[in-house]
Amino acid sequence: MSDSAERALEVLLGRELEPIVEMVFRSAGPERYEALAHDGTVTFRRGDGGFSVDHLTGRNPLGDQSVDRFVGVDAELAGLHPRRTENSYPDGYQQVAQLFDHPAAPDLCVLHSAGHYWGDQGGHIGEHGSIDVVQARAPFVIAGRGVQNLGMVDRACRLVDVAPTVAALLGVGPVVGSDGEALVDILDEATRPSHVIGLLWDGTNPNVLYELAANGGAPNIARLMAMGTTFKFGAMSNLPTVTLANHTSILTGAAPGHHGILHNAWYDRALGQQVITNSPSTWAGARDWLWPSVETIHETVLRANPDAFSVSINEPCDRGASWSTFDDMRNGIYERPAIPDELPHATEMFVRPFKDYRWSSKVDHLGMEHAVRIWSGDGPKPAFMWCNFTLTDAAFHEGGPHSDIARASVADTDARLGAILDAVEGAGALDDTAFVLVADHGMEQADTACTGDWDAALRDAGLSFRDEAYGFLYFDV
Repeated sequence: MSDSAERALEVLLGRELEPIVEMVFRSAGPERYEALAHDGTVTFRRGDGGFSVDHLTGRNPLGDQSVDRFVGVDAELAGLHPRRTENSYPDGYQQVAQLFDHPAAPDLCVLHSAGHYWGDQGGHIGEHGSIDVVQARAPFVIAGRGVQNLGMVDRACRLVDVAPTVAALLGVGPVVGSDGEALVDILDEATRPSHVIGLLWDGTNPNVLYELAANGGAPNIARLMAMGTTFKFGAMSNLPTVTLANHTSILTGAAPGHHGILHNAWYDRALGQQVITNSPSTWAGARDWLWPSVETIHETVLRANPDAFSVSINEPCDRGASWSTFDDMRNGIYERPAIPDELPHATEMFVRPFKDYRWSSKVDHLGMEHAVRIWSGDGPKPAFMWCNFTLTDAAFHEGGPHSDIARASVADTDARLGAILDAVEGAGALDDTAFVLVADHGMEQADTACTGDWDAALRDAGLSFRDEAYGFLYFDV
Protein backbone atom coordinates (compact mmCIF):
# COMPACT_ATOMS: atom_id res chain seq x y z
CA MET A 1 0.00 0.00 0.00
CA SER A 2 1.47 3.37 -1.03
CA ASP A 3 2.09 6.22 1.41
CA SER A 4 -0.61 8.21 -0.42
CA ALA A 5 -3.20 5.48 0.15
CA GLU A 6 -2.26 5.25 3.83
CA ARG A 7 -2.65 9.01 4.24
CA ALA A 8 -5.96 8.84 2.39
CA LEU A 9 -7.23 6.23 4.84
CA GLU A 10 -6.54 8.60 7.73
CA VAL A 11 -8.67 11.25 6.03
CA LEU A 12 -11.47 8.91 4.96
CA LEU A 13 -11.80 7.39 8.43
CA GLY A 14 -11.57 10.72 10.22
CA ARG A 15 -14.40 12.20 12.25
CA GLU A 16 -15.30 14.79 9.58
CA LEU A 17 -16.23 12.18 6.97
CA GLU A 18 -17.90 9.73 9.36
CA PRO A 19 -21.46 10.62 8.18
CA ILE A 20 -20.76 9.88 4.53
CA VAL A 21 -18.07 7.16 4.49
CA GLU A 22 -19.57 3.79 5.42
CA MET A 23 -16.35 1.84 5.08
CA VAL A 24 -13.27 1.45 2.92
CA PHE A 25 -11.96 -1.74 1.28
CA ARG A 26 -8.45 -2.61 0.23
CA SER A 27 -6.32 -5.59 -0.68
CA ALA A 28 -3.98 -6.57 2.15
CA GLY A 29 -1.83 -9.00 0.17
CA PRO A 30 -2.43 -12.20 -1.81
CA GLU A 31 -5.92 -13.50 -0.93
CA ARG A 32 -6.10 -11.09 2.05
CA TYR A 33 -8.46 -8.14 2.32
CA GLU A 34 -9.50 -5.43 4.76
CA ALA A 35 -12.73 -3.60 5.47
CA LEU A 36 -12.13 -0.48 7.54
CA ALA A 37 -14.79 1.66 9.20
CA HIS A 38 -14.76 4.42 11.81
CA ASP A 39 -15.57 1.97 14.59
CA GLY A 40 -13.72 -1.18 13.54
CA THR A 41 -11.56 -3.04 11.05
CA VAL A 42 -11.61 -6.64 9.88
CA THR A 43 -8.83 -8.39 8.02
CA PHE A 44 -9.88 -11.62 6.32
CA ARG A 45 -8.55 -14.12 3.85
CA ARG A 46 -9.84 -16.45 1.18
CA GLY A 47 -9.20 -20.14 1.56
CA ASP A 48 -10.41 -23.43 0.11
CA GLY A 49 -13.37 -23.49 2.49
CA GLY A 50 -14.43 -19.89 2.00
CA PHE A 51 -13.30 -16.94 4.11
CA SER A 52 -11.79 -16.67 7.56
CA VAL A 53 -11.11 -13.67 9.78
CA ASP A 54 -7.44 -13.01 10.49
CA HIS A 55 -7.76 -10.00 12.73
CA LEU A 56 -10.53 -7.88 14.19
CA THR A 57 -10.27 -4.48 15.85
CA GLY A 58 -13.47 -3.04 17.30
CA ARG A 59 -16.70 -3.83 15.46
CA ASN A 60 -16.58 -6.01 12.34
CA PRO A 61 -17.85 -3.73 9.54
CA LEU A 62 -18.98 -6.78 7.53
CA GLY A 63 -20.15 -8.79 10.51
CA ASP A 64 -23.86 -8.63 9.68
CA GLN A 65 -24.48 -10.28 6.30
CA SER A 66 -28.17 -11.11 6.78
CA VAL A 67 -30.39 -10.95 3.69
CA ASP A 68 -33.73 -10.35 5.43
CA ARG A 69 -33.15 -6.83 6.79
CA PHE A 70 -35.61 -4.06 5.75
CA VAL A 71 -37.90 -6.40 3.80
CA GLY A 72 -41.20 -4.83 2.81
CA VAL A 73 -42.01 -1.17 2.23
CA ASP A 74 -43.11 -0.57 5.82
CA ALA A 75 -39.89 -2.01 7.24
CA GLU A 76 -37.79 -0.01 4.80
CA LEU A 77 -39.60 3.25 5.58
CA ALA A 78 -39.26 2.61 9.30
CA GLY A 79 -35.51 2.27 8.85
CA LEU A 80 -34.69 4.96 6.28
CA HIS A 81 -31.02 5.97 6.17
CA PRO A 82 -29.83 3.24 8.55
CA ARG A 83 -26.47 3.68 10.23
CA ARG A 84 -23.79 1.06 9.68
CA THR A 85 -24.52 -0.55 13.03
CA GLU A 86 -28.11 -1.17 11.90
CA ASN A 87 -27.30 -2.34 8.38
CA SER A 88 -26.28 -5.61 6.76
CA TYR A 89 -23.97 -6.45 3.87
CA PRO A 90 -24.89 -9.80 2.27
CA ASP A 91 -21.94 -11.87 1.03
CA GLY A 92 -19.66 -9.07 2.22
CA TYR A 93 -16.41 -11.03 2.20
CA GLN A 94 -17.04 -12.46 -1.26
CA GLN A 95 -18.01 -9.03 -2.58
CA VAL A 96 -14.74 -7.45 -1.52
CA ALA A 97 -12.55 -10.33 -2.66
CA GLN A 98 -14.00 -10.55 -6.18
CA LEU A 99 -13.44 -6.83 -6.72
CA PHE A 100 -9.71 -7.10 -6.03
CA ASP A 101 -9.39 -10.11 -8.34
CA HIS A 102 -9.57 -7.65 -11.24
CA PRO A 103 -6.14 -6.35 -12.36
CA ALA A 104 -7.54 -2.81 -12.61
CA ALA A 105 -9.04 -2.83 -9.10
CA PRO A 106 -8.57 0.45 -7.22
CA ASP A 107 -6.11 1.05 -4.42
CA LEU A 108 -9.04 1.89 -2.16
CA CYS A 109 -12.76 1.32 -2.64
CA VAL A 110 -14.88 3.78 -0.67
CA LEU A 111 -18.43 2.76 0.22
CA HIS A 112 -20.78 5.68 0.84
CA SER A 113 -23.22 5.62 3.75
CA ALA A 114 -26.83 4.60 3.25
CA GLY A 115 -28.15 8.14 3.53
CA HIS A 116 -25.39 9.96 1.65
CA TYR A 117 -26.70 12.49 -0.86
CA TRP A 118 -24.19 13.55 -3.48
CA GLY A 119 -25.85 16.93 -4.01
CA ASP A 120 -23.80 19.04 -6.43
CA GLN A 121 -21.71 15.98 -7.35
CA GLY A 122 -24.54 14.61 -9.51
CA GLY A 123 -26.68 13.40 -6.66
CA HIS A 124 -30.10 11.79 -6.79
CA ILE A 125 -32.87 11.29 -4.27
CA GLY A 126 -32.63 7.58 -5.04
CA GLU A 127 -29.13 6.11 -4.76
CA HIS A 128 -27.18 2.86 -5.09
CA GLY A 129 -23.55 1.75 -5.36
CA SER A 130 -23.14 0.41 -1.82
CA ILE A 131 -23.42 -3.25 -0.86
CA ASP A 132 -25.76 -2.44 2.01
CA VAL A 133 -28.80 -4.67 1.78
CA VAL A 134 -31.27 -2.14 0.35
CA GLN A 135 -28.93 -0.93 -2.39
CA ALA A 136 -27.80 -4.46 -3.21
CA ARG A 137 -31.25 -6.07 -3.20
CA ALA A 138 -32.86 -6.50 -6.65
CA PRO A 139 -36.22 -8.16 -7.33
CA PHE A 140 -36.29 -11.74 -8.53
CA VAL A 141 -39.37 -13.30 -10.12
CA ILE A 142 -39.23 -16.52 -12.14
CA ALA A 143 -42.36 -17.97 -13.69
CA GLY A 144 -43.90 -20.07 -16.43
CA ARG A 145 -43.06 -23.42 -17.93
CA GLY A 146 -40.34 -25.33 -16.14
CA VAL A 147 -40.73 -23.31 -12.92
CA GLN A 148 -42.43 -24.43 -9.73
CA ASN A 149 -45.36 -22.29 -8.60
CA LEU A 150 -44.23 -21.63 -5.02
CA GLY A 151 -45.53 -18.08 -4.69
CA MET A 152 -43.57 -15.69 -2.47
CA VAL A 153 -40.76 -17.52 -0.68
CA ASP A 154 -38.66 -16.26 2.24
CA ARG A 155 -35.28 -16.49 0.60
CA ALA A 156 -32.67 -14.63 -1.41
CA CYS A 157 -30.41 -15.51 -4.29
CA ARG A 158 -27.65 -13.68 -6.17
CA LEU A 159 -27.64 -12.02 -9.57
CA VAL A 160 -24.83 -14.36 -10.59
CA ASP A 161 -27.32 -17.24 -10.17
CA VAL A 162 -29.54 -15.94 -13.00
CA ALA A 163 -27.46 -17.13 -15.96
CA PRO A 164 -26.93 -20.68 -14.62
CA THR A 165 -30.65 -20.90 -13.83
CA VAL A 166 -31.65 -19.84 -17.33
CA ALA A 167 -29.21 -22.38 -18.75
CA ALA A 168 -30.72 -25.09 -16.55
CA LEU A 169 -34.23 -24.11 -17.66
CA LEU A 170 -33.25 -24.52 -21.29
CA GLY A 171 -31.18 -27.65 -20.70
CA VAL A 172 -27.92 -26.06 -21.86
CA GLY A 173 -24.70 -25.16 -20.13
CA PRO A 174 -22.80 -24.93 -17.94
CA VAL A 175 -22.18 -21.21 -18.43
CA VAL A 176 -18.41 -20.92 -18.83
CA GLY A 177 -16.81 -18.69 -16.19
CA SER A 178 -19.91 -18.38 -14.01
CA ASP A 179 -19.62 -17.79 -10.25
CA GLY A 180 -23.29 -18.62 -9.72
CA GLU A 181 -25.38 -21.70 -9.14
CA ALA A 182 -28.51 -22.86 -10.92
CA LEU A 183 -31.54 -22.58 -8.65
CA VAL A 184 -32.62 -26.10 -9.54
CA ASP A 185 -34.76 -26.57 -6.44
CA ILE A 186 -37.35 -24.11 -7.77
CA LEU A 187 -37.43 -25.63 -11.25
CA ASP A 188 -39.83 -28.32 -12.41
CA GLU A 189 -37.67 -31.15 -13.68
CA ALA A 190 -40.64 -32.76 -15.45
CA THR A 191 -41.04 -29.88 -17.90
CA ARG A 192 -38.74 -27.65 -19.90
CA PRO A 193 -39.63 -24.47 -21.79
CA SER A 194 -38.80 -23.92 -25.43
CA HIS A 195 -38.36 -20.21 -24.72
CA VAL A 196 -37.03 -18.06 -21.87
CA ILE A 197 -37.64 -14.31 -21.76
CA GLY A 198 -35.48 -12.27 -19.40
CA LEU A 199 -36.65 -8.85 -18.25
CA LEU A 200 -34.33 -6.38 -16.54
CA TRP A 201 -36.06 -3.42 -14.85
CA ASP A 202 -33.06 -1.24 -14.13
CA GLY A 203 -32.75 0.16 -10.62
CA THR A 204 -36.02 -1.23 -9.27
CA ASN A 205 -36.52 -1.51 -5.53
CA PRO A 206 -38.17 -4.92 -4.93
CA ASN A 207 -40.12 -3.79 -1.86
CA VAL A 208 -41.86 -1.18 -3.99
CA LEU A 209 -42.37 -3.52 -6.94
CA TYR A 210 -43.87 -6.32 -4.87
CA GLU A 211 -46.21 -3.95 -3.05
CA LEU A 212 -47.46 -2.43 -6.30
CA ALA A 213 -48.06 -5.92 -7.68
CA ALA A 214 -50.05 -6.78 -4.56
CA ASN A 215 -52.24 -3.66 -4.60
CA GLY A 216 -53.08 -3.62 -8.32
CA GLY A 217 -50.49 -1.06 -9.44
CA ALA A 218 -48.51 -3.58 -11.51
CA PRO A 219 -50.99 -6.19 -12.81
CA ASN A 220 -48.63 -7.84 -15.27
CA ILE A 221 -45.95 -8.31 -12.64
CA ALA A 222 -48.68 -9.78 -10.44
CA ARG A 223 -49.57 -12.12 -13.30
CA LEU A 224 -45.99 -13.37 -13.48
CA MET A 225 -45.77 -13.74 -9.72
CA ALA A 226 -48.96 -15.82 -9.75
CA MET A 227 -47.39 -18.13 -12.35
CA GLY A 228 -44.21 -18.98 -10.46
CA THR A 229 -41.85 -18.12 -7.63
CA THR A 230 -40.84 -14.75 -6.16
CA PHE A 231 -37.87 -14.31 -3.82
CA LYS A 232 -39.07 -12.04 -1.03
CA PHE A 233 -35.52 -11.17 0.02
CA GLY A 234 -34.51 -10.53 -3.59
CA ALA A 235 -31.39 -11.20 -5.62
CA MET A 236 -28.16 -9.65 -4.34
CA SER A 237 -26.07 -7.65 -6.75
CA ASN A 238 -22.31 -7.30 -6.74
CA LEU A 239 -19.84 -4.68 -5.58
CA PRO A 240 -20.10 -2.10 -7.03
CA THR A 241 -23.91 -2.16 -7.19
CA VAL A 242 -24.07 -0.19 -10.43
CA THR A 243 -25.46 -0.67 -13.91
CA LEU A 244 -22.94 -2.08 -16.36
CA ALA A 245 -21.08 -4.18 -13.80
CA ASN A 246 -24.26 -5.98 -12.77
CA HIS A 247 -25.98 -6.13 -16.15
CA THR A 248 -22.94 -8.12 -17.18
CA SER A 249 -23.04 -10.26 -14.03
CA ILE A 250 -26.64 -11.21 -14.76
CA LEU A 251 -25.90 -12.17 -18.36
CA THR A 252 -22.69 -14.10 -17.56
CA GLY A 253 -23.15 -15.35 -14.00
CA ALA A 254 -19.73 -13.87 -13.15
CA ALA A 255 -18.90 -11.16 -10.61
CA PRO A 256 -17.47 -7.84 -11.93
CA GLY A 257 -13.96 -8.76 -10.82
CA HIS A 258 -14.25 -11.94 -12.86
CA HIS A 259 -15.94 -10.81 -16.08
CA GLY A 260 -13.93 -7.70 -16.91
CA ILE A 261 -16.45 -4.85 -16.65
CA LEU A 262 -15.43 -3.62 -13.24
CA HIS A 263 -17.63 -0.52 -12.87
CA ASN A 264 -19.40 2.11 -14.95
CA ALA A 265 -15.94 3.73 -15.08
CA TRP A 266 -12.48 2.78 -13.84
CA TYR A 267 -8.80 3.40 -14.49
CA ASP A 268 -6.66 0.82 -16.26
CA ARG A 269 -3.05 1.24 -15.14
CA ALA A 270 -1.74 -1.20 -17.73
CA LEU A 271 -3.23 0.86 -20.54
CA GLY A 272 -2.77 4.19 -18.80
CA GLN A 273 -6.33 5.24 -19.54
CA GLN A 274 -9.74 5.84 -18.08
CA VAL A 275 -12.40 3.32 -19.12
CA ILE A 276 -16.01 4.48 -19.32
CA THR A 277 -18.68 1.93 -20.18
CA ASN A 278 -21.92 3.48 -18.93
CA SER A 279 -22.56 6.46 -21.17
CA PRO A 280 -24.64 6.92 -24.34
CA SER A 281 -21.45 7.21 -26.37
CA THR A 282 -19.89 3.99 -25.01
CA TRP A 283 -22.79 1.57 -24.38
CA ALA A 284 -22.51 -0.03 -27.79
CA GLY A 285 -18.81 -0.77 -27.21
CA ALA A 286 -19.05 -1.80 -23.56
CA ARG A 287 -19.03 -5.49 -24.39
CA ASP A 288 -15.49 -5.12 -25.79
CA TRP A 289 -14.29 -5.06 -22.17
CA LEU A 290 -15.93 -8.42 -21.45
CA TRP A 291 -13.22 -11.03 -20.98
CA PRO A 292 -13.13 -14.01 -23.36
CA SER A 293 -12.81 -16.32 -20.34
CA VAL A 294 -16.51 -15.88 -19.57
CA GLU A 295 -19.58 -16.72 -21.60
CA THR A 296 -22.89 -14.89 -21.98
CA ILE A 297 -26.19 -16.76 -21.86
CA HIS A 298 -26.49 -16.10 -25.59
CA GLU A 299 -23.21 -17.88 -26.21
CA THR A 300 -24.19 -20.78 -23.95
CA VAL A 301 -27.50 -21.24 -25.80
CA LEU A 302 -25.90 -21.12 -29.23
CA ARG A 303 -23.01 -23.37 -28.22
CA ALA A 304 -25.58 -26.03 -27.32
CA ASN A 305 -27.67 -25.41 -30.43
CA PRO A 306 -26.10 -23.30 -33.22
CA ASP A 307 -29.48 -23.08 -34.95
CA ALA A 308 -31.20 -21.47 -31.94
CA PHE A 309 -32.36 -17.86 -32.16
CA SER A 310 -31.19 -15.60 -29.33
CA VAL A 311 -32.25 -11.95 -29.03
CA SER A 312 -30.89 -8.99 -27.02
CA ILE A 313 -32.96 -5.80 -26.83
CA ASN A 314 -31.34 -2.58 -25.57
CA GLU A 315 -28.72 -4.51 -23.58
CA PRO A 316 -25.00 -3.65 -23.83
CA CYS A 317 -23.94 -7.18 -22.74
CA ASP A 318 -25.13 -8.83 -25.96
CA ARG A 319 -22.11 -10.82 -27.10
CA GLY A 320 -23.20 -13.93 -28.97
CA ALA A 321 -26.81 -12.91 -29.58
CA SER A 322 -28.25 -13.89 -32.97
CA TRP A 323 -29.77 -10.42 -33.18
CA SER A 324 -29.40 -7.39 -30.95
CA THR A 325 -30.32 -3.73 -31.15
CA PHE A 326 -26.77 -2.69 -30.24
CA ASP A 327 -25.25 -4.99 -32.85
CA ASP A 328 -27.37 -3.33 -35.52
CA MET A 329 -26.17 0.05 -34.22
CA ARG A 330 -22.55 -1.09 -34.44
CA ASN A 331 -23.11 -2.22 -38.00
CA GLY A 332 -24.97 0.92 -39.02
CA ILE A 333 -28.17 -0.92 -39.96
CA TYR A 334 -30.36 -0.18 -36.95
CA GLU A 335 -34.02 0.12 -37.92
CA ARG A 336 -35.82 2.30 -35.42
CA PRO A 337 -39.58 1.78 -35.26
CA ALA A 338 -41.61 4.97 -35.51
CA ILE A 339 -42.31 6.71 -32.21
CA PRO A 340 -45.86 8.07 -31.98
CA ASP A 341 -46.36 11.72 -31.03
CA GLU A 342 -48.00 10.62 -27.81
CA LEU A 343 -46.38 7.55 -26.35
CA PRO A 344 -48.64 4.76 -25.15
CA HIS A 345 -48.00 3.47 -21.63
CA ALA A 346 -46.42 6.77 -20.59
CA THR A 347 -47.45 8.98 -17.66
CA GLU A 348 -47.62 12.41 -19.26
CA MET A 349 -47.29 14.35 -16.00
CA PHE A 350 -43.72 13.05 -15.79
CA VAL A 351 -42.87 12.64 -19.48
CA ARG A 352 -43.14 16.34 -20.23
CA PRO A 353 -41.21 17.98 -17.35
CA PHE A 354 -38.47 15.38 -16.82
CA LYS A 355 -35.95 14.88 -19.61
CA ASP A 356 -34.66 11.52 -18.36
CA TYR A 357 -38.21 10.19 -17.94
CA ARG A 358 -39.05 11.28 -21.50
CA TRP A 359 -35.87 9.80 -22.99
CA SER A 360 -36.21 6.49 -21.13
CA SER A 361 -39.89 6.25 -22.08
CA LYS A 362 -38.91 6.51 -25.75
CA VAL A 363 -36.11 3.96 -25.41
CA ASP A 364 -38.34 1.48 -23.56
CA HIS A 365 -41.16 2.00 -26.06
CA LEU A 366 -38.77 1.09 -28.89
CA GLY A 367 -37.59 -1.96 -26.97
CA MET A 368 -41.16 -3.09 -26.43
CA GLU A 369 -41.90 -2.59 -30.13
CA HIS A 370 -38.92 -4.75 -31.11
CA ALA A 371 -40.01 -7.54 -28.75
CA VAL A 372 -43.62 -7.41 -29.93
CA ARG A 373 -42.60 -7.45 -33.59
CA ILE A 374 -40.40 -10.50 -33.07
CA TRP A 375 -43.16 -12.45 -31.34
CA SER A 376 -45.91 -11.25 -33.68
CA GLY A 377 -44.02 -11.68 -36.95
CA ASP A 378 -43.47 -14.67 -39.19
CA GLY A 379 -39.81 -15.15 -38.29
CA PRO A 380 -38.27 -17.61 -35.83
CA LYS A 381 -39.18 -17.31 -32.17
CA PRO A 382 -36.26 -16.90 -29.76
CA ALA A 383 -35.08 -19.66 -27.48
CA PHE A 384 -33.76 -16.82 -25.34
CA MET A 385 -34.76 -13.16 -25.38
CA TRP A 386 -33.35 -10.48 -23.10
CA CYS A 387 -35.15 -7.12 -22.72
CA ASN A 388 -33.61 -4.22 -20.80
CA PHE A 389 -35.91 -1.45 -19.55
CA THR A 390 -34.39 1.82 -18.32
CA LEU A 391 -37.32 3.99 -17.16
CA THR A 392 -37.46 2.61 -13.64
CA ASP A 393 -33.84 3.58 -12.97
CA ALA A 394 -34.39 7.14 -14.21
CA ALA A 395 -37.53 7.60 -12.13
CA PHE A 396 -36.29 5.93 -8.94
CA HIS A 397 -33.21 8.16 -9.10
CA GLU A 398 -35.27 11.29 -9.70
CA GLY A 399 -37.76 10.97 -6.87
CA GLY A 400 -36.45 8.15 -4.74
CA PRO A 401 -37.96 4.67 -4.54
CA HIS A 402 -41.07 5.74 -2.58
CA SER A 403 -42.10 8.63 -4.83
CA ASP A 404 -45.01 9.13 -7.20
CA ILE A 405 -42.64 9.26 -10.17
CA ALA A 406 -41.13 5.91 -9.17
CA ARG A 407 -44.58 4.32 -8.93
CA ALA A 408 -45.54 5.81 -12.30
CA SER A 409 -42.44 4.28 -13.91
CA VAL A 410 -43.43 0.86 -12.58
CA ALA A 411 -46.95 1.27 -13.97
CA ASP A 412 -45.63 2.37 -17.38
CA THR A 413 -43.09 -0.46 -17.57
CA ASP A 414 -45.70 -2.94 -16.39
CA ALA A 415 -47.95 -1.90 -19.30
CA ARG A 416 -45.07 -2.49 -21.73
CA LEU A 417 -44.55 -5.90 -20.16
CA GLY A 418 -48.24 -6.56 -20.77
CA ALA A 419 -47.80 -5.85 -24.48
CA ILE A 420 -44.97 -8.38 -24.64
CA LEU A 421 -47.00 -11.00 -22.76
CA ASP A 422 -49.90 -10.43 -25.15
CA ALA A 423 -47.59 -10.91 -28.14
CA VAL A 424 -46.17 -14.14 -26.73
CA GLU A 425 -49.68 -15.37 -26.02
CA GLY A 426 -50.80 -14.34 -29.50
CA ALA A 427 -47.97 -16.43 -30.94
CA GLY A 428 -49.33 -19.46 -29.07
CA ALA A 429 -46.12 -19.73 -27.04
CA LEU A 430 -47.14 -18.52 -23.57
CA ASP A 431 -47.58 -22.02 -22.15
CA ASP A 432 -44.15 -23.01 -23.48
CA THR A 433 -42.25 -19.98 -22.13
CA ALA A 434 -40.49 -19.17 -18.86
CA PHE A 435 -39.96 -15.62 -17.65
CA VAL A 436 -37.23 -14.20 -15.42
CA LEU A 437 -37.52 -10.67 -14.03
CA VAL A 438 -34.65 -8.98 -12.17
CA ALA A 439 -32.96 -5.62 -11.69
CA ASP A 440 -29.26 -4.80 -11.72
CA HIS A 441 -29.29 -3.37 -8.19
CA GLY A 442 -31.65 -1.89 -5.64
CA MET A 443 -32.39 1.74 -4.88
CA GLU A 444 -32.32 3.53 -1.52
CA GLN A 445 -33.73 6.86 -0.37
CA ALA A 446 -30.97 9.40 0.22
CA ASP A 447 -31.03 11.91 3.05
CA THR A 448 -30.70 15.37 1.47
CA ALA A 449 -29.25 16.67 4.74
CA CYS A 450 -26.40 14.14 4.59
CA THR A 451 -24.03 15.81 2.15
CA GLY A 452 -20.29 15.94 1.73
CA ASP A 453 -17.50 15.06 -0.67
CA TRP A 454 -14.51 12.97 0.37
CA ASP A 455 -12.65 14.11 -2.75
CA ALA A 456 -12.56 17.66 -1.38
CA ALA A 457 -11.21 16.44 1.94
CA LEU A 458 -8.52 14.37 0.21
CA ARG A 459 -7.46 17.31 -1.95
CA ASP A 460 -7.35 19.56 1.11
CA ALA A 461 -4.93 17.03 2.60
CA GLY A 462 -2.62 17.56 -0.38
CA LEU A 463 -3.28 14.18 -1.98
CA SER A 464 -3.20 13.56 -5.73
CA PHE A 465 -5.50 10.79 -6.94
CA ARG A 466 -8.13 9.66 -9.41
CA ASP A 467 -11.65 8.97 -8.11
CA GLU A 468 -13.45 6.94 -10.77
CA ALA A 469 -17.23 6.66 -10.61
CA TYR A 470 -17.18 8.01 -7.04
CA GLY A 471 -15.44 5.53 -4.82
CA PHE A 472 -12.65 3.87 -6.83
CA LEU A 473 -9.50 5.67 -5.67
CA TYR A 474 -6.23 5.30 -7.58
CA PHE A 475 -3.02 6.93 -6.29
CA ASP A 476 0.34 7.68 -7.91
CA VAL A 477 -1.05 7.60 -11.46
